[in-house]
Amino acid sequence: MNERNVLDDLRRDVAGLEETAIVEVALHGWDRAGIIPLWFGEGDKPTPAFIADAAIEALKRGETFYTDQRGIQPLRDSLVRYTKRTFGIDVSTDEVTLVTAGMSALYLAMDMLIEPGDEVVVVGPVWPNIYSTVHVHGGVVRDASIRLTDDGWTLDLDQVFAAVTDKTKAIFVNSPGNPTGWMMEAEEQARLMTFARERGVWVVADEVYHQLVFDRDVAPSFLQVARRDDRLLVVNSFSKSWRMTGWRLGWLTHPAALAPVIAKLVQITTSGVPQFLQRAAIAALEDGDPVIAEIKAECKRGRDLVFDRLEAWPRVRAARPKAAFYAFFAVDGVTDSTAFAKEIIDRANVGLAPGAAFGDAGEGYMRLCFAATEATLIEGLNRLEPILGSGTDQRHSA
Repeated sequence: MNERNVLDDLRRDVAGLEETAIVEVALHGWDRAGIIPLWFGEGDKPTPAFIADAAIEALKRGETFYTDQRGIQPLRDSLVRYTKRTFGIDVSTDEVTLVTAGMSALYLAMDMLIEPGDEVVVVGPVWPNIYSTVHVHGGVVRDASIRLTDDGWTLDLDQVFAAVTDKTKAIFVNSPGNPTGWMMEAEEQARLMTFARERGVWVVADEVYHQLVFDRDVAPSFLQVARRDDRLLVVNSFSKSWRMTGWRLGWLTHPAALAPVIAKLVQITTSGVPQFLQRAAIAALEDGDPVIAEIKAECKRGRDLVFDRLEAWPRVRAARPKAAFYAFFAVDGVTDSTAFAKEIIDRANVGLAPGAAFGDAGEGYMRLCFAATEATLIEGLNRLEPILGSGTDQRHSA
């Protein structure tokens, strides 16, 4: 009998993947009665009825067959119109592909770009799945982190450029950013795009929070500073702006020459997005602007409610974000944010995401999602105040 562990047969890059610290913390408190879950990046309201109804009606019409692997033509037409009115950019239907969630778009990007040993410069702290996606393809991450200063979160672009080597295949930027709410300005994007163009390096831009900004209509997009033939992949998602996290729908904007390559990758992974879900995506794109406006207003109220409290707590250091729906704050004395997140669950029954999940630069921080109802946020903050709103608590810092 062969007693070798089955895990020994797996690729090392896969077998060695670690569970994200966010999930580790969530498993610690998932089943607790009365817990306030502010650890994941989603609101607490369901998808609007008109979006769900579009999928239901498509099901009733029998739209349950295979479709174009890059998305049905009406859906890609809608994406073209959305890109034009949102960013003022003309793209063709050959430059947009519907995928099963923004995460799939990121994975497909790495499928196309990364060979073992290739490097990806990642601007962090950032959503942990990007690190895993690079690693599972045999790639190497080189960090270039934003920093919390008196002026908020800032990026030294020269640090990004210095991290690029002869092995660098891509630079990854998430703007507006999860977990910080940091946003890259158009001038910075143009400078980075010029650098990448001169070095022959790809830019992979995660722009899923582009609508959730509080000081302007929409966040700057790399599409606005790029040339048609640039090495640029822009990832987007229906999850955040239309209350569709569970639908797992996203899209990728890419050079037209990549369209047949992406179609083949979709074919051997998901074989495409179900047509009835695509009808819901069309409804969101065509009729969902009021939903976006509503979410933005809710998130701004949530941000201000949360930061009015956080800024008064002596143990907390943070910057009120310009975008997204997270409070990412440092806590005095915290050296193990994962252990501290579990302790918060045990003591306050509130679920927060540990900063360590977002890369080395995130250690000592916690992330709170404020895309929740006012009552939920107030109750969560009331429970957190005895821990965060007084002097140093030594129980967590060992």
